Amino acid sequence: MSNKTVFVPSHQDAYPTSELAGSKEREAQSIPQLHPIIAKQAPNQRIPVQLVDEPSQHKLHIRTQKGPLQRLRTSINAFMIALFALVPFIQYNGRQAILFDFAEQQFFIFGTTLWPQDFTLLAWVFITAAFILFFVTVFWGRVWCGYLCPQTSWSFIFIWFETQIEGNKNKRHALDKAPWTLKKLSKRFLKHLCWALLAITTGCAFVSYFVPARELYLSVWSLNASIWVTFWVAFFAACTYLNAGWMREIMCLHCCPYARFQSVMFDANTKTVTYDSARGELRGPRKRKQDTDLGDCVDCNLCVDVCPTGIDIRHGLQYECISCGACIDACNQTMDKFGYAPGLIRYTSENARQSQAKSIWDSGRFAAYGCAIIIMLIIMSIDILNREDIQLNVLRDRQELYRDSDIQGHYENTYLLKIRNKTQQATRYRVTIESPSYLYLPRKAEISIAAGEQIHYPITVLGNKSKIEQRQISIRFLVTDLNNPGQRVSQQSNFFSATTMR
Repeated sequence: MSNKTVFVPSHQDAYPTSELAGSKEREAQSIPQLHPIIAKQAPNQRIPVQLVDEPSQHKLHIRTQKGPLQRLRTSINAFMIALFALVPFIQYNGRQAILFDFAEQQFFIFGTTLWPQDFTLLAWVFITAAFILFFVTVFWGRVWCGYLCPQTSWSFIFIWFETQIEGNKNKRHALDKAPWTLKKLSKRFLKHLCWALLAITTGCAFVSYFVPARELYLSVWSLNASIWVTFWVAFFAACTYLNAGWMREIMCLHCCPYARFQSVMFDANTKTVTYDSARGELRGPRKRKQDTDLGDCVDCNLCVDVCPTGIDIRHGLQYECISCGACIDACNQTMDKFGYAPGLIRYTSENARQSQAKSIWDSGRFAAYGCAIIIMLIIMSIDILNREDIQLNVLRDRQELYRDSDIQGHYENTYLLKIRNKTQQATRYRVTIESPSYLYLPRKAEISIAAGEQIHYPITVLGNKSKIEQRQISIRFLVTDLNNPGQRVSQQSNFFSATTMR
């Protein structure tokens, strides 16, 4: 048995506390408990809250539901899963278009290569995505959970396999209670085999963003994968199998933090899945086309049967609701059969129900989140525009600051340039210095670097003794792309000599 907090108005609450004290007769004459949405409460009346025991379910089996919202959800889920699985097979310039190569510390995104030094760009991407999620939640509630969340998508795929093999909701319940026979064992084995194959495929799809996809699938399914590739595929396969096959709504109710902090982003204008209590109550069963004083809710309980988290939306807004719209489709189909108007359960806001709907343009949160998103996009754009395709690091010779050159009348300083080509094409570069004219390179310095490679390039700077007037002189090394002179990078260093200040 599990406890659930519900509002239970009673006849006792119509009396002041003083009159209730010691009045056993009135306590015995209390009227039957009513649902809070149909109880007429006095302005100052307390609404007591008590715990009501509900039978716990060993496993939640949901009823398959069809309808426009479920077709929309299924289409979005199918598109996102296909995109997730097929993107690693896209080729670009002879390489996998999107590949996060941790071994080489390179992230390939089509024609762009990101290095560890570029992780700030990825940070801005994730921060911007978070603000977009908050922005959507303020106005449309948990549509991410209902239509885009991978947990929801994979759970419904696993449920589809379960339904095809074991039957509908009632048959699955009956199979759970049935004794172990060869028929039950074969159905369970086939179901878990399909789950396992889907989980392994999902694990391969995830790992294929980090290991070349074509090699990965061949090595995994031929059992020739390395131990680490096998480990990570097995790890993500196990996570998929457990989350989508066994935990399902438990992940949404108890593990996902989004369900817990979403309420701080809701306001009276947020559209949520809402039951129209004024129209639906008093609820009760009836025959079609029967004249009745009851509300439009026929108490068919389909809204509960199709809910992937097992809640009754008629109890009001609950954090367990993932806004998938299954109860809306179920209720609209029932309303259509009884000749009632659709929309008893629908996406609406508290203000809209009270005919006080406001435009999102009048919302302060719209302005706040909108400005935050714009700021993040501007910062991210600036980061992208300022991103350099050349990386330069200048190291001085640690053995000695300076020495006399073989060229008479000159000092020389030796440096080590670490130059990385961050593009996906082999590139030729020129190395120059910005310095007083009496400091110069002994020869033209041009080098070729393969795509994604870093070289160590030693270089010597000469200085004319007769013109040097300081012991330390600031110089700047420049590395320029010969094919694109606009791409250049520089770093400051120092030239030392034995000359004292004159």
